[in-house]
Parts: sequence; structure tokens; C-alpha cells
Amino acid sequence: MLKTPLCEVLGIDYPIIQGGMAYLGSAELVSAVSEAGGLGIIGSGSSQPSWIQEQITLVRALTNKPFGLNIMLMSPYVEDVVKLAIEEKVPIITTGGGNPGIYLPRLKESGAKILPVVSIKALAKRLDRQGVDAIIAEGMESGGHVGETTTIALVPQIVDAVSVPVVAAGGMADGRGLAAALVLGAQAVQMGTRFICAEECIAHTNFKQKVLSVGDHDTVVTGESLGHPARCLKNKLTRQFLSMEQSGVPAEELNQFGIGKLYSGVIEGDIEQGSLMAGQIAGLVSDIKPARSIIQDIVAEAEEVFRRIKSTMGTNGGNQNG
Repeated sequence: MLKTPLCEVLGIDYPIIQGGMAYLGSAELVSAVSEAGGLGIIGSGSSQPSWIQEQITLVRALTNKPFGLNIMLMSPYVEDVVKLAIEEKVPIITTGGGNPGIYLPRLKESGAKILPVVSIKALAKRLDRQGVDAIIAEGMESGGHVGETTTIALVPQIVDAVSVPVVAAGGMADGRGLAAALVLGAQAVQMGTRFICAEECIAHTNFKQKVLSVGDHDTVVTGESLGHPARCLKNKLTRQFLSMEQSGVPAEELNQFGIGKLYSGVIEGDIEQGSLMAGQIAGLVSDIKPARSIIQDIVAEAEEVFRRIKSTMGTNGGNQNG
């Protein structure tokens, strides 16, 4: 029931895509997600091409299932990463942090399936005309770089505006979210925050435990003054960053202040002075378990949601007809 047409396009069993998480979308997690029937995505972030090359090689050694590469368009190495993706014939490409239009002809020529992440309908329509294979509609609930529209409002508008399949992202962490996304017209979900607490994710234990401890009001968006707002878990760093923004600290100084903070938070485990990118759904994450179990539980819960809805509608219909 849950295998959508997009699953066939991507060659996956379940409509679940792992978000392209910088530093955390490494071969260990990517291969585990793909082996479990979802789509694992290498998170290139601002990493050097040599690291990305290593991850592609490792993923291929660990699984023969489809996988993807997320290209962060704000990376200083974006040109080199695009060239690498083409040379390595990475089968599926997602993009984030801007408009990938100038790279589409080369990526399409390589035979890759292309799924850009967008947060506004206008860009989705433009990319649809340029021949992308699907659109990832990401709401403001997501971790990392965000737009201004909620997922539940954005997804159906983009579904109605484009001719290609749509993936719902932002605020997705369980079967109820998957079921809701499918009802809204999406053909898959993309999840990042939930996979932070996969056993195979290389996130520092401190970061995983922090995710498990937060509630529904424990994220904040910083960087709006820079034009690149990002959602993170609240800590001393976010308070200081917001204070600097409100004080009118120049963009150059803010950017310099932020250098290396994501790595120190998610990999080195500095949960106070590091950047902990995670979405609002973090408050729903309650355990650490293998990626396969995460995916199986989400699919089973979504199927149960649809069975319950069908049963309820059948009962109501019977009462009305009686």
C-alpha cells in the first residue's frame, strides 16, 4: 500500500528518504538506510571533495542498493562536488541551499535522478519546467536551513503546482507523519532529525542524548539577518548568536563566529557551544535504534493509520446508510 510511483523511480522499497545531513550523512548511516529499503543520502555539506569521494566508495562497498548525494549549493566546493557526482555517476542527487538550475543540464546528462529541496512554490515550478525528477518540499519545521512556510501548508500547494512527484520534508519522524504526507499528496517523506538517533549515525553521543531530552519548544532559528536562517536546538551558542544579531554585529563577524560550530556540536559533542541542527520534531524522538527498525516501525505505523481510517470511515458509512 505504501509503495508509491516515486519508489519505483528511485528503486526503493519504502517512501522514506534520509535527509542530507552535513557530517552525519556518512557511509555508515547511508548504507544502513538504503539496505533497509529507504534511500540513504550522503550529506556533503561544506566538506572537501576528497571526503565525499571516500564516502561514495564506502557506500558502494557496503550496499548495492540505490543511494544519493546531497549537494549543498552554498559550499565553497560546490563546483568540484558537482563534477565528482558526475564522474562517479551517483544515481540520485538532492540539492539544498539555493537554486540548482545552472547545474541541472550536466547532472541530467550524467543520468542522475535529481530531487532539489525547495521552500517556495515559485522555485518548485521553475525546476519542474527544467526537468527535475521530483521536488522535496521542505517546511520551516525542519532542522538546518529553513524557509518561512510550514510543511502542512507548503506540500499541497507544491503538489498542485508541479507535474513531478513531491517529497514532504520538515516535521516528519514517525508513521503518522508519513501517512499525513501521503494524504497531502506527497509520494515520500524526507527525515533528518529522526535519523540522528539511528545507531549507525556517527553523531556524538552527547548530541543524540540531547535530542532525546528536548521538548516541543526547544529549537530556535538563527541567521535570519544573514539571509540564511537555520534551525538548531537551543543552547548557549544560539543565545549568543541571536544576541549578536540583535546587536547589529556585521555579517562578516557573524559568519566568522559560526565557522566550525556545526562540526564541534554534532561530531565532537559540544552541546553548549556547538551548533546542533535539528528540527522541531526532535521532541518526538524517544529512542536510539537501528535504521532498519526506524524504517520498519514508521511503515508499520503508517499502515496501521490507514487501516484505522478505513475502518472508521467504513463504520461511519454503515451508520449513515443504515
